[in-house]
Amino acid sequence: MLRVGVIGARGIGETHARVYRQDPLCELVAVCDLARERADEVAARFGARAYYRVESMLRAEALDAVSVATGGFENGAAHFEPTMACLEAGVHVLCEKPISNDIEEARAMVRAARQRGLYFGINLNHRFVPAAARAREWIERGELGDPLFINQALWIRNANESSEWFHLRALHPHSIDVMRYFCGDVRRVQAFCHRPAGRTCWSNASINLQFESGCVGHLTGSYDMSMHHPIARCEVAGTRGRFVLENVYETLTFYPHDTPETRVYRNGIFGGLTGFDDTFRNRIHRWLEQIAAGVPRDQVEGSGEDGLAAQEVIEAAIRSFESGTVEDVPLVE
Repeated sequence: MLRVGVIGARGIGETHARVYRQDPLCELVAVCDLARERADEVAARFGARAYYRVESMLRAEALDAVSVATGGFENGAAHFEPTMACLEAGVHVLCEKPISNDIEEARAMVRAARQRGLYFGINLNHRFVPAAARAREWIERGELGDPLFINQALWIRNANESSEWFHLRALHPHSIDVMRYFCGDVRRVQAFCHRPAGRTCWSNASINLQFESGCVGHLTGSYDMSMHHPIARCEVAGTRGRFVLENVYETLTFYPHDTPETRVYRNGIFGGLTGFDDTFRNRIHRWLEQIAAGVPRDQVEGSGEDGLAAQEVIEAAIRSFESGTVEDVPLVE
């Protein structure tokens, strides 16, 4: 059984702790947070020991893996130091998205895990749902044919004004990862952004993408939408058919080109996801499964490399908007 810890005990970290506490593949032994009261409360609730410094936790506990669920500026500035400390201690790391809001730090984290032969994953939980897995199967079986285009949308309400790039860096690692999951690496991007009166954050984005395969794509994102309605939609088309995935996990519909019939896959009433929090359960369980099975590093799903690749696209989109140019995206090898 894997011994795990959680660094960062706010809302998302608390979710990680709860999932670990319930998963049969691991034992949650430690919770760490700079705020003593928060660390004490979450650790007590889930039967773990509380720590207030990462170094103290690593010295005291023989950990196999940790979740880094700290936040920081643009939700990613506090990921680098605890991730590097854990990797240097020989501990596998699952880091919250974005991998980092600093692209050089993100690259260094991926290098460090690779050099030490450790598992490094990012919580790109939108891809860890049965509907997305089924869509990926259709692609791999050739049922869509050669890829033509992908349209992805993700809209939620978030009034955060801490940074003009908070919307892109904090939210759209999910969007880009789903697009890469279905269509592969991104080669070039062109971005346009808009913010309504009174906002500092560029809270709306329209991003054109060209993939290595030649497939083209478009991402529409917003932090100005209602949370009472569906938040996401992904459409992928190929030479043989097209599918639409609604609201992350709820409904997947396949439209083959050669027949008027459609194929529908719905989240099950019994045995399906009961809500968005279950995407964390699926993602974390898969992370534990792959560590326990000792899979090759290049087979880790939602890997550090995937998180870095998504962030490279976002940084290229920011450069594109600032300069008015089409920007190349560095490939993650």
